[in-house]
Amino acid sequence: MVSQWADWLGDRMTAAPTIPRATVEREFRLVFDVMTEMVGPLRREVNTVWYHVCEHYGRVASARGLAAGEVVEELQFLRELLIRNLAPILVAMRARQGMAIMLRLNRVIDKGVAVAVVGYTDALVATLFSQNGVPSFSADHDVGDVERQLDALEQELQGVSQQVK
Repeated sequence: MVSQWADWLGDRMTAAPTIPRATVEREFRLVFDVMTEMVGPLRREVNTVWYHVCEHYGRVASARGLAAGEVVEELQFLRELLIRNLAPILVAMRARQGMAIMLRLNRVIDKGVAVAVVGYTDALVATLFSQNGVPSFSADHDVGDVERQLDALEQELQGVSQQVK
């Protein structure tokens, strides 16, 4: 599903040369993995990880050169993709169970959108403060730093998952 999500986004994935496509796809995988846990039995334990991942997603979107609306749109694409792929499974469930899963999934994505926009805005404000309020067009984003942050988030998710098991 992650590759399908990336394909739907098309040129937006590589519009800015600051963050390579492989790193963006890794971020998508992490968003998807955490969201999967958020609709399962570990949802309470993984809630903090979800916020961290979504905030990071917004910050990376800023580094990718996206507009705030595009951050929202990317997560809306994920929502549509999930609905399309989960529809046959949910239809086979009892109505009450399928509806509960869809409502929970939508609530999770809505929270994720809000937190991603906050992360995006925080990144923009931090950039302006670091440059004395003067916008700059420099593309000096450290991909290694983004990779290290993704490593930390993936370890955080694994830690929560292993803690419960």
